[in-house]
Amino acid sequence: MKTLLEKQRRYFSTNETKSFAFRKEQLIKLRKAMTDYEEALKAALYEDLHKSSFEAYATEIGFTLHSISKAIKQLKKWMKPKKEKTPIFMFGTKSYVISEPYGQVLIIGPYNYPAQLVLEPLVGAIASGNTVIIKPSEYATATEKVLVEMITKTFDPSYIAVVTGDYKVTSELLDLRFDYIFFTGSTRVGQIVYEKASKHLTPVTLELGGKSPTIIDETADLGKAASSVAFGKFLNAGQTCIAPDYIYVHESIHDKFHELLVLEINKRFNDREQFGTIIHDGHFERLSNLIDPSKVTYGHETNKDDKFISPTILDHVTWDDKVMQEEIFGPILPILTYTNLDELIDIIKQKEKPLALYVFSRNRNNINKVLTELSFGGGAVNDTIMHVSNGHIPFGGVGQSGLGAYHGKHSFETFSHQKSIVDKKLHLTLAYPPYSKGREKLVKKILK
Repeated sequence: MKTLLEKQRRYFSTNETKSFAFRKEQLIKLRKAMTDYEEALKAALYEDLHKSSFEAYATEIGFTLHSISKAIKQLKKWMKPKKEKTPIFMFGTKSYVISEPYGQVLIIGPYNYPAQLVLEPLVGAIASGNTVIIKPSEYATATEKVLVEMITKTFDPSYIAVVTGDYKVTSELLDLRFDYIFFTGSTRVGQIVYEKASKHLTPVTLELGGKSPTIIDETADLGKAASSVAFGKFLNAGQTCIAPDYIYVHESIHDKFHELLVLEINKRFNDREQFGTIIHDGHFERLSNLIDPSKVTYGHETNKDDKFISPTILDHVTWDDKVMQEEIFGPILPILTYTNLDELIDIIKQKEKPLALYVFSRNRNNINKVLTELSFGGGAVNDTIMHVSNGHIPFGGVGQSGLGAYHGKHSFETFSHQKSIVDKKLHLTLAYPPYSKGREKLVKKILK
């Protein structure tokens, strides 16, 4: 790994990765590779997570292809130096910012979206002119195998390479001196990544998670809320970092919402062949232990051999329940009730800042109160998870849920150092010594 990184460092020093033509060519090559390997990726995602063909394409392959196409179209504009204003006391000078690549980038991916969550940041790293080492999740073994073949056949390893192995390999990679590290995974591992990066003062993006709440007030359209919550929660068998982790429903509409939620689950997730499975036995056991049978009001069908857990609702949950002590990351949905929005906001404020938050309401005052008084990475009003699909807005966490953001232009900016330049045309020496009282008076007037 050290030798590979040195090869990439030498290749980067040739400056070949920095030109517009080179970057565009590599994005086109990545797009073609993903198209050529589309069926292989679908098959691998089905093997690893039982993802249907539609879900695999929409949330992983097509999602990334859309980002590549946008990057190709916008790349020249993104790369163009940005003109900035210059203060009057710097008369005769122009100012601008150049986006330059960091250099050697490490991308560490998770298992839940094992293709998208390494290829999507890769788009930004390529567009920004970096070299890249990818470390896919060792748990999604079939997808890992396809990624190795696809990347190896498409790119020279001195430019883009894939390294495989368990957590020990990841740890060894993190001991090396990269110029940027991009990590997606749990908060616990994110802390380890951040600590190791700090030894070299390496900048990082940490896409983590947390317990993302959903608030449904008494004015909400309950049919739309139930449909959106069911979709957002049970997509990928709940193994989505921005899935609604738990629901707070106003007590006056609790029973009706529960009824509609059950109808939506039956309508959309009753085909077991279309529903995902849990990534590995350890995660299956952890999720199974979070389910309190006395609070199950729907679901709780499990099959250990297939690592299958059906959509499961836990009702009348409190913060003392085991399911509320950690991020769920599976198809288990706890429902809690509230009566006063201000009191609910105070409760959520006491928890760690989540990656996402969703609010369902037709009361604009309630919506604004939630959006302005609670801190979270991103979210949606009267919808769930769809903010992640808008490449025009940044996606990322805050506090324990992450550091930094990406998608679209924001991916380009994430993997680029913003280098500020002042270009002097006139040689004015007002600030140079020797100084006088008159000159000091003039400077004070200008700076005021």
